[in-house]
Amino acid sequence: MDAVAEAAITLLAERGMRGLTHRAVDEFAGLPPGSTSNLARTRAALLELTLQRLTELEAAALAPAMGLPGERTAAPGAGSPAERALTSSLTATLGKGPAAGPGPTDDEGAGVAGGEGGARGSGVAELLEWGDLAGLMAELLWVQLADRRRTLARYELALEATRRPELREIYDMAGARFRDPAVALLAAAGSRDPVRHGRQLVAYGEGVMFDAIAGAGVMPSIEDLRAGLSEFLSGMLS
Repeated sequence: MDAVAEAAITLLAERGMRGLTHRAVDEFAGLPPGSTSNLARTRAALLELTLQRLTELEAAALAPAMGLPGERTAAPGAGSPAERALTSSLTATLGKGPAAGPGPTDDEGAGVAGGEGGARGSGVAELLEWGDLAGLMAELLWVQLADRRRTLARYELALEATRRPELREIYDMAGARFRDPAVALLAAAGSRDPVRHGRQLVAYGEGVMFDAIAGAGVMPSIEDLRAGLSEFLSGMLS
């Protein structure tokens, strides 16, 4: 299954939506003719399979930047262990409302959102404690920019989802697994309107990625990303 989905992702990035056919996937993956059709009989099923795998790959790629283990055990749910870790860890650790005074603590008593007196945290909690939210977001954008194939395939699927309601539903559900943690992250950082700010932060990141990969912009450095996000977040969280 992964071989089929991986081939489909590459074909989307290199040839676009028109280049994605069952036969093309078989040939590209070196599979016997009909293998892709046996796994995903319709084009819609193939697109859904590809989007599911793409979401798993993005979650697995982002997890190290978040300080999360790629194979952490999480509550039962959709997606790979890495994907569940990315979402459940952030929402469980950060989704406790805006910081006000001493921050909430995790199960080990470490400060989460700027609390005083707790031991120094790890992963997202540590980054928030040390005020490096812009650095964290820059790392996440850098991970996405570094894999041009994956990001281009996601753009192709996003456009196709505007014409396929069934794919739109799956695409939006997959996207929520990344948007929801952004809301929790900003809530923990002290945002007065984390839902609105979370959407704005995601939109900013999407704009940077599109400009660099599919637009007329140039590939930013990690320093460029950090500076831009620092300016963006300082206005949002001041």
